[in-house]
Amino acid sequence: MTHTTRAARVRLDNGGRAPWHPLAREAFEQALDDGWADPRRLHAEGRRAAALLDGAREAVASALGARTEEVVFTPSHTASLHTAVAALAAGRRRVGSRVVVGAVERAAVLHAAEHGGLDRVVVPVDGSGRVRSGEMCDAVARPGTALAALQHANGEVGTLQPLAEVHEAARAAGVPVLVDAGASLGHAFVEESWDALAADPGDWGAAPGVAVLALRSRVRRRSPFPEDPDPFAPGGVSVPAAFSAAVGLQTVLADREAQDERRRALVDRVRTRVAAIPDVEVVGDAVDRLPHVVTFSFLYVDGEALLTELDREGIAVGSGSACTSSALEPSHVLAAMGVLTHGNVRIAIDRSTTEEDVERLLGVLPGAVARVRAALGVEGL
Repeated sequence: MTHTTRAARVRLDNGGRAPWHPLAREAFEQALDDGWADPRRLHAEGRRAAALLDGAREAVASALGARTEEVVFTPSHTASLHTAVAALAAGRRRVGSRVVVGAVERAAVLHAAEHGGLDRVVVPVDGSGRVRSGEMCDAVARPGTALAALQHANGEVGTLQPLAEVHEAARAAGVPVLVDAGASLGHAFVEESWDALAADPGDWGAAPGVAVLALRSRVRRRSPFPEDPDPFAPGGVSVPAAFSAAVGLQTVLADREAQDERRRALVDRVRTRVAAIPDVEVVGDAVDRLPHVVTFSFLYVDGEALLTELDREGIAVGSGSACTSSALEPSHVLAAMGVLTHGNVRIAIDRSTTEEDVERLLGVLPGAVARVRAALGVEGL
């Protein structure tokens, strides 16, 4: 009898939840022994946990070019973004209630910017997903602007944003800028053009259940929460998860340039080969982008059906909006760019992704697209 071995699954949906980095996992497991106690307690166990947490904050601050006291850990990336918008807007409530955001910001930012009486002003983007910098600079300079929010790069299509230019205009107007680096930190160089910054350790392979929020000391803020020893993470966070985040970040930054070259080459291969499939649109800037993200959309294809077809082939990819893909709703990012919003595939290549993984996707994708089109009654394309 002949036995065949089923091919291992290929995971190409690593944005926001990458597989464990081995050293981040090791750090988490080691910290379970010394970091289990409440770091606010004064006994020996509490002091050991506090030392781990302080060390983690110091390491993350060093990576960001910030002071240790400017970095806190929160329960999630969404919590970091919500807290930052609320805290900075509250700190500048006497100035006004306008919050200027780019059209392709994460849903958490877009929703927070119109919550609690805030007046959201949305700046459009071009066809590559880059915010129109001139319009955003003009918007942040208008009277009554409390805050501007601009991602470092779009996690759905990979396009880098004109952060330095916008931050310079905002500083001249005295307006703080919140930068969402959730898709960037650990993958690309993040300049220090920010007043508040949020990052997601899960994106670089660290423990889930914790996130980073950095707030420059010079920025006025007011905690949106009731009185608590930690005004930005009431109740505290997991010390082992925070320690894992710090170790993981130090590790991925150490070989970021080497990983950048390797992953850019893989993404370029995907962009070139996918473009040969009929009626496809590869979106996002081809050059000025994150090294590991690529998105493309197919005409006459249902996104959910295509995901299911690829999943049957043992390949996991993303689709729809990267931050609300569980609902498979049309992507607000792609809609803002004016490109196809259906039949969408989003790939985020992890550090462990191999050439063989990418070739397997490229080998099965044309057939999967053809089968979905045939099922919809569209053939011969």
